[in-house]
Amino acid sequence: MQPIKIILPPQTIGIIGGGQLGRMMAIAARYMGYRIVVLDPAPNCPTAQVADEQITADYTDLTAVKELIEKADVITYEFENVDLKAAELIQNAGKLPQGALALEVTQNREKEKQLVDDLELPVPAFRIVKTEEDCREALSIIPLPAVIKTCRGGYDGKGQLKLVTEEDKNEALAFFEEHGYCIIERWIPFDKEISVVFTRSQQGDISFFPIAENEHRKHILYKTTVPADIDAALEEKAYAMTAKIAERMEIVGTFAIEMFVGEDTIYINEMAPRPHNSGHYTIEGCNVSQFAQHIRAICGLPFVPVNLYEPTAMVNILGESLSKSIQFTTAHNFGFLHLYGKEEPKEKRKMGHITFTAETPEALQKQLDIFEEAIQQ
Repeated sequence: MQPIKIILPPQTIGIIGGGQLGRMMAIAARYMGYRIVVLDPAPNCPTAQVADEQITADYTDLTAVKELIEKADVITYEFENVDLKAAELIQNAGKLPQGALALEVTQNREKEKQLVDDLELPVPAFRIVKTEEDCREALSIIPLPAVIKTCRGGYDGKGQLKLVTEEDKNEALAFFEEHGYCIIERWIPFDKEISVVFTRSQQGDISFFPIAENEHRKHILYKTTVPADIDAALEEKAYAMTAKIAERMEIVGTFAIEMFVGEDTIYINEMAPRPHNSGHYTIEGCNVSQFAQHIRAICGLPFVPVNLYEPTAMVNILGESLSKSIQFTTAHNFGFLHLYGKEEPKEKRKMGHITFTAETPEALQKQLDIFEEAIQQ
């Protein structure tokens, strides 16, 4: 572990990646009085709009990375596909409290699954396939339904294919031929998906946010509701599994683990080594957000004890629902609108989110019903 350095305002935080997560990190940091410099290849990216400075360059440009190291007192990232050479360069400069290990593991589904398996935590049966022979063998062993995924990359349902019938196995072979280096895993029937979002300090202390329940539509997160509808025993089990992973990976900062809940069993699905879409509810729903807690972690500051104010739900705003979502706010006195500053609304592109809070789950559901009806008109 690197020596703990306390970073205080108005020192500078560097962010690799200029999307919405970097933007919300930057906003939280600016409230606290920090300066922000962002590295992103797209001019005027969402994070740059709220930052002090942008280094416009590719993430693999080590000259640009060295410039970021010179300008920032501490550096973080908003996505997991950070170039490992760049991460190691920053780590060696003593400015990456999160380290490179979490990136190395979460960039690669084989390493991710193997780590969970090594910890003897529940994970769907899987096989790594690197040749056509591996693929055929895995398809003969893993029962249907199953799913084939690329071992690297992929998000929001991209880079994967669900296999239901024997005929689908031919599509799986074609998928492997196109992508190579894949994982085939059993498709687990589940009652619900939950997210455990937490922040771990450089000293190893863990601060958990309330467990969230997720609803996906067409492979994209549509809604996150808190608190999740699970009993106390499952909640404690999810927290214990998370803590085990966090310790093994020496996590620093905010991190998210998605899990499948089926009857009394919880399966680890995927991990994200940074703030997560399913944690956006914390901005209005909690006394401290996942982004503010993340900034505190990387800057060596003590955590704020987390409290949920009241039942909360976050709904993603995609390109096709952007105008109606904005219009909704002119007619209703509930719902907190967040737009990400992306230039062009595209179908299935996350343009923002809206958060709802209410005193009771029933009142919260009523708000969600009104919103859903409005955007479907």
